Amino acid sequence: MANKPRIGILALLQESNTFISQPTTFEHFASHLLLEGEAIREKLAASHHEIGGFFETLDEADAEVVPIFAARALPFGRVQTEAIEQLLRRMFAALEKAGPLDGLLLAPHGATVSVPYPDADGHWLSEVRRRVGGDTPLIGTLDPHANLSAKMVEACDALISYRTNPHIDQRARGREAAALLLRTLAGEARPTMAASFPPMAIDIEQQCTNEEPCLSYYRLVDEVRRRPGVLSCSVMLGFPYADVAEMGSAVVVVADGDADLARQEADRLGAAMWQRRGEFIGKHIHIDEALDQAAALGGPICLLDMGDNVGGGSPGDGTLLAHAIAERKMPRALVCLYDPESVAAAETAGVGASLELSVGGKSDQLHGPPLFARFEVLGLYEGKFQESEARHGGMTHFDQGRTAVVRTEHGLTVMLTSRRMTPFSLQQLISCELDPGAFHLLVAKGVNAPLAAYAPVCKHILRVDTPGVTTADMTRLEYAHRREPMFPFEIRATW
Repeated sequence: MANKPRIGILALLQESNTFISQPTTFEHFASHLLLEGEAIREKLAASHHEIGGFFETLDEADAEVVPIFAARALPFGRVQTEAIEQLLRRMFAALEKAGPLDGLLLAPHGATVSVPYPDADGHWLSEVRRRVGGDTPLIGTLDPHANLSAKMVEACDALISYRTNPHIDQRARGREAAALLLRTLAGEARPTMAASFPPMAIDIEQQCTNEEPCLSYYRLVDEVRRRPGVLSCSVMLGFPYADVAEMGSAVVVVADGDADLARQEADRLGAAMWQRRGEFIGKHIHIDEALDQAAALGGPICLLDMGDNVGGGSPGDGTLLAHAIAERKMPRALVCLYDPESVAAAETAGVGASLELSVGGKSDQLHGPPLFARFEVLGLYEGKFQESEARHGGMTHFDQGRTAVVRTEHGLTVMLTSRRMTPFSLQQLISCELDPGAFHLLVAKGVNAPLAAYAPVCKHILRVDTPGVTTADMTRLEYAHRREPMFPFEIRATW
């Protein structure tokens, strides 16, 4: 290694929901994030993403940073064959063009599924390892919704996941990964990794790290992290909407040259997770019960629409909560729906116009029929906004396409967007002249991810077990490839 280490950066991230029939295409990446070379620095160095943390720490160390390739798409269906092959061709061509490297920082998601490679992250990480050889340190970050695989572990010297859900520590984890790589290159650390794979999946409703049961479990993880000889310790909560053999929860421990210590602590944490498996089953409050509770509470109240969780790949046009709110004539409620057709109709009518619309419910038959009503057009907007605070996903610039805000006579306000948008930022509302504090009910299509934005303004948070491709109750989904036995599907599973 030269005195000034030459370190490359590679990223390929998508959370793939295999219960969605539509595939993720190359265009999904191209329209969201597809960068090579210095464009990666320009787009992400100042972001809250882990890549921003990579740049910050490497720049502080005066390393030679070689941004190579970065691609990201919103969660959706499996990545189609043509798309993954094109992405990998571009990645590996850029890697070859980059020349000799002393080390690589990698940012996979951990729950990417493609048609030819169900363990897409394990595949591309293994291919990177094959191309750079066994002596080049590879250290990567993971989303804790990763479905960890043995291939991912074998390909890398260390894997470090975000410690928070909502994910507000991504930049910090990028800094941690970069610092560990620098120490490794300097001969100050010898990362040795072990993973534990208890045969269980954690209910998405129970994956908030600020709430029990995760809160106390993460305290145990922190105890292990502070042990002498332990370099890093990570929890993979898992992504239940990927029907792959790797689906499930896992733990990773990275020790300093001590394989026995890494294995011992990984097994201890895996056993502790397994022992508490019954606590990781969700409560699953249905729509009517949630609205009964909301009617008796002071607002603002955030209703988390778990079955139409855009951050889990759902279409974002689910209407079941909107129908129930409209039928009850609950005032001062806000729902966001992906519906380019209705946006176009509202634009044609113009601000102040009154027109009949059938909003939402157009993507599939799983998330409710369109909601038909007469709406007043309150405003029309470009749909671009920025977020300065650390929010789930780590991004700072957003584009939900042309946007219309409409309202029924009974006070149901609907934000209609031309592009699917994850509800990770209140700027989504504020940029369209909507005051979040003025509503009694705010429907956010997510489970835990919206909390970083919505919790500061909402007096109450209610997770609603709506049907859909991201149903909180994973036992409703029909798997063909998951491990068996696995808790909670096989409730008497042993380990």
